[in-house]
Amino acid sequence: MKIGIIVAMDRELQQLRQVFAGSDVIVEKCGIGKVNAALGVQRLINEHRPDCVISSGCAGGNGDEVNVQDIVVSTELCYHDVYCGRAEDGGPAYGQVQGLPARFSADPYLLGKARELSQSGDSGVSIHPGLIVTGDWFVDSREKMRSIVEHFPEARAVDMESAAIAHTCYLNQVPFISFRVISDVPLRDTHAQQYHDFWAKVAQESFSTTRAFVERLRA
Repeated sequence: MKIGIIVAMDRELQQLRQVFAGSDVIVEKCGIGKVNAALGVQRLINEHRPDCVISSGCAGGNGDEVNVQDIVVSTELCYHDVYCGRAEDGGPAYGQVQGLPARFSADPYLLGKARELSQSGDSGVSIHPGLIVTGDWFVDSREKMRSIVEHFPEARAVDMESAAIAHTCYLNQVPFISFRVISDVPLRDTHAQQYHDFWAKVAQESFSTTRAFVERLRA
C-alpha cells in the first residue's frame, strides 16, 4: 500500500519525516489553510498516486474528554466557515458546499483500523474518533471556539486543513482519514499558551501514533 501523509507546517513536516525516516511513506507539506491544503493534496495525488492519504498535524480540541497530546481521528469532516444560504427546500446544511456532501466521511477501512488502534491501547495515548471541522481561522480565543461549537457541538477537533483535504480526496476518489494531535483546548486556554507550550515541550513525541497507525495498515 502506497501511503501519502500531508501536513501544513514545516515543524510538522520535520517531526513526521523523523518519525518515518527510512520508510517509503510519502510525507509532504501543503501549507496552512484550505486553499493550500487542497492544492497540496492534489499535487500529492497527481505526482505519487497514493492508495490512501492521511492528514496529520495538530489541531485545537473540544470536549471534556479531549486533552492536549490526545489524538482525534476523523469519522466525519466539514467546514465551520462555509454557509451557502437557505433555499425553499431547506438548502444545504451549515458548513456544506452546495452540491457536495454535508460531511465528508473517513474511509471505512482506514477508520476501522484507527478504531482497532484506539481499542488496543498500543499507541500509548488517548484516541478519540469524531468530527473534525475546518476553517480559515486560527482559534486563539474562547470566543472564536464558542462560535464554532455553537454550530458543531459534537466536534472533537478544529483545524485549518483537514476538510479541504477530505474534499479533494472525495473528488479524486482517494481513501482519506485525518489524525490530529491536540495541541490546545481553546475553551480552557485564554491566550493560546497551551499551543505554544505544545511545540516547546511535547510535540516531538506526539506524532508516533501516526506511525503506529501506518504499521497497522501494513500488518
